[in-house]
Amino acid sequence: MKLLFDENLSPRLVAELSALWPGSTHVETIGLRGATDAAIWDYARANNFAIVSKDDDFRSLALVRGAPPKVIWLQVGNASTGAIAALLRNNAIALAGFATNPLESLLALSG
Repeated sequence: MKLLFDENLSPRLVAELSALWPGSTHVETIGLRGATDAAIWDYARANNFAIVSKDDDFRSLALVRGAPPKVIWLQVGNASTGAIAALLRNNAIALAGFATNPLESLLALSG
């Protein structure tokens, strides 16, 4: 699974998590910083990314539209980049299962 990190998350997450999720990127890297949620959704869908965000709008889109793309919704408040990276690493098995389950479109993680 490739992860697309939303603008509310640090671009440094891409490098920190590249060993677990190669091919991941950040919206800033692909020129979508400031883009609408719909534009990010469409990009993720067309390019086989799962969206990682703290934004409730993506949670809502996942519930209404379903996958693809899948959405990993982080309920972490004002967490550091290190804490977010640790949360994702600690849930790597859950993310792998989520990636292969065709019935799930939303995975909520809290830390």
